[in-house]
Amino acid sequence: MAAPDLLFNLRNNFYLGAYQAAINNSDVPNLSQDDSIERDCLVYRSYIALGSFQLVINEIDSSAATPLQAVKLLALYLSSPDNKDATISSLQEWLGDAAIGSNPILRLVAGIVFMHEQDYNEALKHTNAGGTMELLALNVQIYLKMHRSDYAEKQLRVMQQIEEDHTLTQLANAWLNLSVGGSKIQEAYLIFQDFSEKYQMTGLILNGKAVCCMHMGNFDEAESLLLEALNKDAKDAETMANLVVCSLHLGKPSSRYISQLKLSHPDHMLVKRASTAEENFDRAVQAIA
Repeated sequence: MAAPDLLFNLRNNFYLGAYQAAINNSDVPNLSQDDSIERDCLVYRSYIALGSFQLVINEIDSSAATPLQAVKLLALYLSSPDNKDATISSLQEWLGDAAIGSNPILRLVAGIVFMHEQDYNEALKHTNAGGTMELLALNVQIYLKMHRSDYAEKQLRVMQQIEEDHTLTQLANAWLNLSVGGSKIQEAYLIFQDFSEKYQMTGLILNGKAVCCMHMGNFDEAESLLLEALNKDAKDAETMANLVVCSLHLGKPSSRYISQLKLSHPDHMLVKRASTAEENFDRAVQAIA
């Protein structure tokens, strides 16, 4: 009989965006050394997701294991634009080191960083070999950002062969269904609905359901779900971005959400698009004047 998976609940909380629950319930007894490192990585990545970058940077010292060092690099990268070049340089150096370059968490962090940089080919260079469910799920995300749903579907098939009911397999399936659209939207909605019935309701699940509702034209229901998500985390970028879109469709003012997004997430794609539109408008006005 297979040994019980002591980190199942912790992983699940992290995957579904229940970051505080992951942190609060991380004191799992009788862990092996490898499991302890994985547990610590998940806890620190939860802190990163909550924006507590400095805590992670301060607590992980230079003697920590490679996966934890990689997580610290992610915290440094996300904490300030000033750290980007130095962080990417360190990342490249570590990836080129034969002793540690193939570490799955290091490759995962590389994939996340280069995806943030929108350098998708570089990201895939480090994630494409797979090896863990998280790496495969990240591949799905990267391919969808590249508008290659055909490649994303191949990665999903690999995940389904490994474990069809895995939370990440289900999430990846929902992402792909949303990307494909049409009748697949209902399937994506049912996946998020299933999560909401089984697990703690999170911003990630609420946003997933809301995006499905918007695709199906149910903007009132989407707004209700997004406001519930906003109550859980008033600074979540995806919630605010989705509220902007939803408000526009409902004919409601969206400027407050755009202003909040500009303040808390100035690099968000929606903010950049809005800024470009404003600049183009200003140029057009000046040309007429």
